[in-house]
Amino acid sequence: MSLGVISLCEELQKHANPEKARILQGFFKTGRGEYGEGDVFLGITVPQSREIAKQFAHIELNEVKKHLQSKIHEERLIALLILVEKYKKSDDKKEIADFYLSNTKHINNWDLVDLSADRILGGYLFDKDKKMLFELAESANLWKRRIAIVSTFNFIKQGRFDETLRIAELLIKDKHDLIHKACGWMLREVGKRDEKVLKDFLKKNYKHMPRTMLRYAIERFPEEERKKYLTGTI
Repeated sequence: MSLGVISLCEELQKHANPEKARILQGFFKTGRGEYGEGDVFLGITVPQSREIAKQFAHIELNEVKKHLQSKIHEERLIALLILVEKYKKSDDKKEIADFYLSNTKHINNWDLVDLSADRILGGYLFDKDKKMLFELAESANLWKRRIAIVSTFNFIKQGRFDETLRIAELLIKDKHDLIHKACGWMLREVGKRDEKVLKDFLKKNYKHMPRTMLRYAIERFPEEERKKYLTGTI
């Protein structure tokens, strides 16, 4: 094992908080049959993880991969945050995006997706063919589907909404609550920038959207308007 791996693992242990870890084990649904089954937490906060990632942003991709394969949740998160740092500075962004896509099986909880997908994959694909996102959206894997919709956050922030709307529509029949939440979140972000675009989407789809997706999408609307959407009387 290289010095880099040992040092990062030692840094993780320095910040471990068993009491917080127990809380996170429940929050991220790590019980039998739950979406995060078997995930192990140390109790490290996201701000702490960001600082550690910056400290170890110099490590090579083969070392990042070792950390990304860890059973420890925060170690995988830090590996992804390191990857985000590398993407920002890299002259070969395709290499980082390809690495990300080749390791999606380790990006297997919602925070891991949400803190990396739009910053890496979304950033890379902004001016390229988006076919890959639609393939991910049709995957049987929950986390690949979430990567697909959350990656479009990068586009939203740059005023591009088409892929978000198309993928959200594609995922309307999805069975998983975590997809409903992600789609509703992205739709709400679209609405922050262009309310008409969101309302046009809702006019077409709100009556058959999952309840959670709809609630997230209309969260910023006035209370009376929200009630009308939720009762189907808009």
